[in-house]
Amino acid sequence: MLNENQASKSPAQMHSDVESIHAIIDHVGQKILDKEQPIRIILAALLADGHVLLEDLPGLGKTTLATAIAQSFGLQFNRIQLTSDMMPSDVLGVSIYDAKSQQFSYHKGPIFTQFLLADELNRATPKTQSALLEAMAENQVSMDGKTHALDDVFFVMATQNPIDEAGTYALPQSQLDRFLVSLSLGYPNQQSERRLYSKAYLQQFRKPVEAISSPQQLLAWREKITAVHASDEVLDYLQLLVQKTRDHAEILHGLSPRAGLSLFKLAQSLAFMEGRDFITPGDVQMAFYPVSRHRLVTHDNQSAGDLVHEIIHDTPHI
Repeated sequence: MLNENQASKSPAQMHSDVESIHAIIDHVGQKILDKEQPIRIILAALLADGHVLLEDLPGLGKTTLATAIAQSFGLQFNRIQLTSDMMPSDVLGVSIYDAKSQQFSYHKGPIFTQFLLADELNRATPKTQSALLEAMAENQVSMDGKTHALDDVFFVMATQNPIDEAGTYALPQSQLDRFLVSLSLGYPNQQSERRLYSKAYLQQFRKPVEAISSPQQLLAWREKITAVHASDEVLDYLQLLVQKTRDHAEILHGLSPRAGLSLFKLAQSLAFMEGRDFITPGDVQMAFYPVSRHRLVTHDNQSAGDLVHEIIHDTPHI
């Protein structure tokens, strides 16, 4: 384990890290046009050892984005297309009795990977959704009284369709809280969408993304990010934002201490991606919306996304 002094690198090393990270953003951006900010947030969540929930309509590039990020790091990639008839064993695996050895052997499910795309998570039943909880929280799977460790790099990107669509099951708060961030890609601008129809883009789209980093580099960056620090003034500002969610008249439940820690970790990651070993109020602001939007619920059981922007706007920082 590196201590803070060991994790702190020279300006030249930090500049090299930033260049490599921005190269990955550009690399992925060749496949997903006009989405630099969502790519940046997702990459920040991956570097912060968190998971991502994408809420969008079908056809906006979620699967392409997940594949491109996994390929950029050379990560083992599995995709689960979730449906209402899936069982937890379809995700975790199953124990099968071997008559010859007269023993049960565990056949691992698709969750045993480095990058898992759980597509249309809210089409699965709550029982199947909950199969992901332990893996996302503890980096392990328990089956038949035995614990099976997942890879040191284990990242879940889940997608969900709008909750008013037919055949969807709302994700419970305990499930939502396992995701470090939630965001939406949305439609591309007209210029970028026009490029989708070009021969050059279609040829590029068919090619797999070349790995320009590695799982080992990802783990090294995660270690460095833990050394990014915040002043007392920045921590005061972070806590003030969290407290505002708890005091807001329209919000049913404010952010928990775990959500506050998620906010801090994402701000650390965003600062590191900009070549700094300290957090600024701007990092906290940028992290606040994707960390909060899926965790906050209003009294009329609606998403509190608009209220998050209001809190940021009404809370002055140092």
